[in-house]
Amino acid sequence: MAGDITEAGDLYSPYVGLVYMFNLIVGTGALTMPKAFASAGWLVSLVLLVFLGFMSFVTTTFVMEAMAAANAQLHWKRMENHQEEEDEDSSTASDSDSVIQDNYERAEKRPILSVQRRGSPNLFEITDRVEMGQMASMFFNKVGVNLFYFCIIIYLYGDLAIYAAAVPFSLMQVSCATGNDSCGVEADTKYNDTDLCWGPLRRVDAYRIYLAVFALLLGPFTFFDVQKTKYLQILTSLMRWIAFAVMIVLALVRIGRGHGEGHPPLADFSGLRNLFGVCVYSFMCQHSLPSLVTPISSKRHLTRLAFLDYVLILAFYGLLSFTAIFCFRGDSLLDMYTLNFARCDIVSVAAVRFFLGLFPVFTISTNFPIIAVTLRNNWKTLFHREGGTYPWVVDRVVFPTITLVPPVLVAFCTHDLESLVGITGAYAGTGIQYVIPAFLVYHCRKDTQLTFGHGTVNKHRSPFRHTFWVGFVLLWAFSCFFFVTANIVLSETKL
Repeated sequence: MAGDITEAGDLYSPYVGLVYMFNLIVGTGALTMPKAFASAGWLVSLVLLVFLGFMSFVTTTFVMEAMAAANAQLHWKRMENHQEEEDEDSSTASDSDSVIQDNYERAEKRPILSVQRRGSPNLFEITDRVEMGQMASMFFNKVGVNLFYFCIIIYLYGDLAIYAAAVPFSLMQVSCATGNDSCGVEADTKYNDTDLCWGPLRRVDAYRIYLAVFALLLGPFTFFDVQKTKYLQILTSLMRWIAFAVMIVLALVRIGRGHGEGHPPLADFSGLRNLFGVCVYSFMCQHSLPSLVTPISSKRHLTRLAFLDYVLILAFYGLLSFTAIFCFRGDSLLDMYTLNFARCDIVSVAAVRFFLGLFPVFTISTNFPIIAVTLRNNWKTLFHREGGTYPWVVDRVVFPTITLVPPVLVAFCTHDLESLVGITGAYAGTGIQYVIPAFLVYHCRKDTQLTFGHGTVNKHRSPFRHTFWVGFVLLWAFSCFFFVTANIVLSETKL
C-alpha cells in the first residue's frame, strides 16, 4: 500500500537491483512505443525519448534523496525516544537539581550536537521501506497528501483501463484472424470493428465478450488480497524477455534480408502528443522505488546504478522501436506491437505466432489483480481516519467495486491502446514522474535543514541538488500538461 512503512525484506545485491529496476520500467508501455515512433518520425522520437529518459532519471534521484531524508527523520525519532527513556531513568535515579538542569540543557542542544556526535551519515541510510504515500504524509500538508493520492489513483485507473483493453484486444486480433484465415492477417488487410469475426459475430462483439470474460475471471481478485506472487512474476518476466528478444531478432532478420517495408519520416509533429504520453508511461518507476531500492544490500553507488539502468533502457527502447519502424510500414503497425507478428509472411511457425500474439494476455493478466488491489488499498488510505474502521460492506464491497467498474467501462467504450497509454502518461504520469518527486525533494530538503541544521549532508542527495532543477522539472511538467491539453482540444476542434 502506498502509505506504509515496512521492513526492507530480503536483501539482494546492487546488480540484482539493477535487473529488478530494468524489469519494473520496461513493461506494457514498450509494446505501444513502435507505433508512436512511426507516427512522430524517427528523429523527433529519438530526441524526445532521450530527453524524457534524462528527466525521469533526474526525478528518480529526487525520490531516492527523499527516501534517505525520510529514513533520517525516522532514525532521529527513535534516537529521541531512546534518549527520553534514558533521561527518565536518570531522573528517577537521582532527584538532584543539578542533574535535572544538565538534562534540560542537553535536551535543548540535542538537535544539532547529537547529529554530530552520533555519526550523521548513518542517519541517512535507507533501511526502512518508506512508501511514497508515507513520504507525502511526512513532508506535505493535508491538501498535498490528498492531491498525491488523487494522482496515484488516477494513474492506477489508467493502468487498469490499459490492461483491461489490451487482453481482449489481443484475443480478438488473434482469434478473429484465425477464424477468417488460418494463416493470420495479410499485410495490407485493414479491419474495422464492424467487420465479421465468426459467422454473424462482429469483431467488436468478440472484443466485448472477451472483456466480459476477463472481468469475470480476474475481477473477483479485487475483493481479496493477492499475495505470494513471486514465482508468477518470475515466470511472466521470463516470458516477456523471450517475447522481446524474438521480436527484435525477427525484425532484424527481415530487414537484413531486404524485406523491410518501413520508411519512417524524419519528423511528424501531429504524432507528438501520443509519443510524449507513451514515453512518460514507459519510464514510470518512481512510485515503486521504495520497494525496489530499500532491499539493495550496498547503496554506496545508487545514483550510478540508476544511471546505468536508464542507459540500458534507452538502448533497449531504441533497438525495439527502430527495428519495428524499419521492418513494418507505419500504417501497418498495430497498437500492440506483438500482434504484427501474427502474419504468416513474418513468422512461419504457428507456435511462435500464437505465443507472440497471446503474450500480452498472459503477462497482463497476472499484473491486473495486483494493480487492482493496490488501487483499492489507496482508496482505503485516502478516506481512512485515525482510529476508525470501515463497515464490512464498505470495506469488502464498495471499495472493490469502485476499483473495478470504471476501468472496465472505459475498456468497453474503446480499445485504442495508444491513446489510453498516451493520456495516462501525459496527465497522471506527469504528476507521478515529475510533480510529486520535485515537491518531495524540495520539502524534504527544507525539513532536513530545520531538523539537523544547515551543515548536514544527505549521503544519497541527488547530483541535481540546485533548486534550479526542481524549478526546471516543474516548469517542464506544467508545459507538457498544457501542450497535451491544447493538442487534444485542437485535434477535437478539427474533427
